[in-house]
Amino acid sequence: MTDKPTNEDFLQQADPMRRELLAHCYRMMGSVHDAEDLVQETYLRAWRAYEGFEGRSSLRTWLYRIATTACLTALDSRGRRPLPTGLGAPSTEASAPLVQDNEVPWLEPVPDTLAGAGADDPAAIVTSRESIRLALIAALQHLPPRQRAVLILRDVLKWKAAEVAEAVGTSTAAVNSILQRARAQLNEVSPSLDDPVEPLTQEQRDQLDRYVAAFENYDIDSLVHLFTKDAVWEMPPFVGWYQGPETIAELTRTQCPAERAGDLKLVPIAANGQPSFAVYHLDQGVYRQFAIMVLTLSGAAISHVGMFFELSLFKTFDLPETLEASATK
Repeated sequence: MTDKPTNEDFLQQADPMRRELLAHCYRMMGSVHDAEDLVQETYLRAWRAYEGFEGRSSLRTWLYRIATTACLTALDSRGRRPLPTGLGAPSTEASAPLVQDNEVPWLEPVPDTLAGAGADDPAAIVTSRESIRLALIAALQHLPPRQRAVLILRDVLKWKAAEVAEAVGTSTAAVNSILQRARAQLNEVSPSLDDPVEPLTQEQRDQLDRYVAAFENYDIDSLVHLFTKDAVWEMPPFVGWYQGPETIAELTRTQCPAERAGDLKLVPIAANGQPSFAVYHLDQGVYRQFAIMVLTLSGAAISHVGMFFELSLFKTFDLPETLEASATK
């Protein structure tokens, strides 16, 4: 006769899965804050129900099922989280006044440390950097919630169709049909789930160093040579987005509050498995939080910049609100 499982057993076994579940909820929701709330809800539901857990599936599968249900329920009352590129055509006038929309629930970046995307993380298989890339998370937001769940469970977590059917409350045949539609829609965007994320080359690292130097030295002319010819710059909560090196340089020159060398400080961070920086702006002798910047590289050139001006993200990334100017030199 086996002992009945206890809540203490649950906490001991389930806690190591917290980061991979957060990555799962982030893929579903597009918000690290929503994901954290739903992981907490998942653990609360599981803790309350654990004495009735019969072990017909693994604890991991059971937790993912609860988390998926919690996400689908939450999405019933919430719209998708877009980036500006998902809302319309690029802006043509970089010097025109910026339009801000704080009513849109914008897509958010996620720290690699929270999503378990570090190279030495034991959950790296299911929370790989490929599956939390910014472009992929943005693409997933265009799928209806159930399509999104099916695609993630099948193509990211590699569940069997029957397991997915039980998790989302449908038939195996319906899962296969839903998956086919989701894949077709996702194939229209890049990158796909099959695109590998390789370690940065030395050439790419050198390019990033030049990029940081251009901003910190207020060398806007040098920025033009660092981007691909069709590079995109977007910065929620501002609804406009901008394409092309010259346009991006003009945007930086006319809209960025920096005016001279030393006005900006870029601190390397890790977000969405991509090169990223916390940007600070010098104000009255102190560097103050300004934006989280996530970069996408195409070869050695920069093809996309996401600038996120939601300052609460600095706390999410465990970053200070200010930096002493003397300490950054």
